[in-house]
Amino acid sequence: MSFKPQMKIPATYMRGGTSKGVFLNLTDLPLDAQVPGAARDAILLRVIGSPDPYGKHTDGMGGATSSTSKTVILSKSTQVGHDVDYLFGQVAIDKPFIDWSGNCGNLTAAVGAFAIANGLVDAARIPHDGVAVVRIWQANIHKTIIAHVPMTNGEVQETGDFELDGVTFPAAEVVVEFMDPSDGEGDMFPSGNLVDVLEVPGIGAFPVTMINAGIPTLFFNADDLGYDGTELQDAINGSADALKRFETIRAHGALKMGLIKDLSEAEARQHTPKIAFVGKPKAYVSSSGKPIAVTDIDLNVRALSMGKLHHAMMGTAAVAIATAAAIPGTLVNQAAGGGERSVVTFGHPSGTLRVGAEAKLVDVQWQATKAIMSRSARVLMEGTVRIPNLLSD
Repeated sequence: MSFKPQMKIPATYMRGGTSKGVFLNLTDLPLDAQVPGAARDAILLRVIGSPDPYGKHTDGMGGATSSTSKTVILSKSTQVGHDVDYLFGQVAIDKPFIDWSGNCGNLTAAVGAFAIANGLVDAARIPHDGVAVVRIWQANIHKTIIAHVPMTNGEVQETGDFELDGVTFPAAEVVVEFMDPSDGEGDMFPSGNLVDVLEVPGIGAFPVTMINAGIPTLFFNADDLGYDGTELQDAINGSADALKRFETIRAHGALKMGLIKDLSEAEARQHTPKIAFVGKPKAYVSSSGKPIAVTDIDLNVRALSMGKLHHAMMGTAAVAIATAAAIPGTLVNQAAGGGERSVVTFGHPSGTLRVGAEAKLVDVQWQATKAIMSRSARVLMEGTVRIPNLLSD
């Protein structure tokens, strides 16, 4: 019995923010995978090593967590006024499924660097020294993102002294601006309300802020769910009952937000919406042992991604936090002390994060004009990724 040799696909393994994933140039993929569909998904699943019933990703590039089971496809932009098109795929760990419904804010920080290094940005727009402004079209959600990438001697500057809680080592700072991060179709708040009540049969009824900014997100009060907002991963992820409860609440929230038409659809839409809970400032010790004082933060936020409590904070959820915090009356704003604010510092399991947003009331609807945060990114490995040949002759 004979077997085909493995396929070789040029790829770069990168960290962006508190996530990492496999970055690919669209034109380096086999022709069948250069368009959406089964061939593309099959290749990317095998690259990551999913589905893995052992939950380890031993036979792939994934890291067996939602933060490290990610793929990115980049290409020269098809949109006027943009440099690069950015498509993100969140790969399920134990299922043969890739969720293309949303963005990854953390990996966004690495998009500009990859685009520059791979010739996707016009050389005339790249300074020899200084900061390159890379205009990104986020193809999943049809939004513009601006990445400010430091340059030294004609190359991306990756090393530096910028520290990001949730990342072990310092690196160069990359400022990322999410332009018009709210959902352009209708109200940023799907119901038109800053706070609703979500009824979940068999569990309870909870105040909730439902927002489409950065990524569709459900924000609850921590104490309404039986928490205080200082929890670390084990407090949630170590309880199968807690995870099941959160997923049930998330599914009903997705239905109320209009993202699905039937509860059964939630299982195939794991990436969105996100579910998070907020609490007033309270001291705790982060997962690295770093003490977080009440005076260090405006509020605490914990969020789940792909069914597990995130070890830090998803970048897109940070956009949602910043936007909701800027709008008086949301649960996020109330947890932060209320009033008008353009910047907020929140505590997460790995430490703290400072984010900013601008929002305005237009014709009785809130609109977010911009959200901004600092991240870092660097190349971990580049070359070719190999997978068994999945293409038909």
